[in-house]
Parts: sequence; C-alpha cells; structure tokens
Amino acid sequence: MTLTEINQPDSPPRKPRGRRRRELGEHVARTVGGLQVRLLRNPPQPEAVSALARLRRAIGRVPGFDYTLESYLQVPEHLLGYQPSDHATDAEYAVHDAVSLYALHQQSRRERMHVDGRGLGHALAELVGKSSGPDGVRRRFAALGTASTYHESIYHLRSLITMLREHQIPLDYGLLADDLQTLRRPAGRPKVQATWGREFFRSRPSTDIDAPATDAFEEDPS
Repeated sequence: MTLTEINQPDSPPRKPRGRRRRELGEHVARTVGGLQVRLLRNPPQPEAVSALARLRRAIGRVPGFDYTLESYLQVPEHLLGYQPSDHATDAEYAVHDAVSLYALHQQSRRERMHVDGRGLGHALAELVGKSSGPDGVRRRFAALGTASTYHESIYHLRSLITMLREHQIPLDYGLLADDLQTLRRPAGRPKVQATWGREFFRSRPSTDIDAPATDAFEEDPS
C-alpha cells in the first residue's frame, strides 16, 4: 500500500445496482412514460385522462377486450412469443396487467408514479416505513409471496398498488412487466417472488427487526 493510498479517505460503499429491464419492460416503460407525460401536463391532456380511466377498468380483464386501448396495450410482434391465436400470450398478459395497474397507481396523483429503477420490493419497503399500519403491508406482501396462481398475484398486487398510490410511492412499471411475464410461467414464479423478497429485505433499515422472519419469499431450493 502506498502513502497516497493511506492518506486517501475511505471511499463510500458502492450501492448495489438496480435490475435492468428486458426488451418487453423497455416497451412498457416507454408506453407508460409517454402516457405519464401527457397526464402531468397543466392542464392534463384529455385523451390521456380518458385512457387512464379505461385502463383502470381493464384490471383483471382478458387482454384484447377493449379495442380502444390498442395503442397502450399492443405488444410488438417480435415480443409476443408463440401461442395459439385463441389464447393471450404471457407477454400480452404482462403488458396488459402492468399498464392497467399503472393506471390505478396514477389515478388522482400529480406526482410521477412510474419511475425508472424502483422494483416492487423496494417500493413496498418504503411503504412499510410510511404506513400507519406496517403489519398490514407485511401481511399483504406475504400473501403475494405465497400466491400459487398468476391471477391470485394480480389480486394482491392491486391491493398493494392502491396503498402505494395513497402514500405517493412510485414504481418502475417496465420492471413490473418483466416480472409479470416471468410470473406467468410456473417455473418462474418462485424466482420472481424471491426477487421481490430480496429487494424488500435489502431496502429495510438494519434496525427494523420488529417483525419475525417469514419463509414467504424464500428462494426455491431447486
């Protein structure tokens, strides 16, 4: 070690890098980002306000049910993946559910509810710190971590995102779309649930040990 190295102050610890969006996530981030810009204008663009209301009504519906939402919910052909034409693909479900959940999140808010790099676990860790009922947040998050079907996961996500909206906590909807596409695959469910759990645990203050440990978000041993 040189004298120069000895005299230099300790460098701050590096922050862990956030997750990177895949191509589908980038598509959703562009779609939601463009809608968000039009919504947050002063005054908001009327077409964007109308679209937000129609997208909220799309939560939990089958992709393709509302033809007027094509510009927001269409998936580029090269990202569709192969499935018979009478079934929506995993990518179509992921885009449909991510964008419609964003519409719920942005409702009545003048702040950006879509921001780059905010994974679901990070956002929910912040929610625990701000909520007057943190145990309720943890219970809902644990229910998401043990959900055995995709539709059950969307049900719990809808509840959690409503709580994020109430506390003005944003989320990266491109990352969420990538997660939902993986979540659609049975083998991918434990991986996504574990990712959300790691984000949550790593974002909590080290002194926050009031809640007992749970195995709801443990990684699949396989």
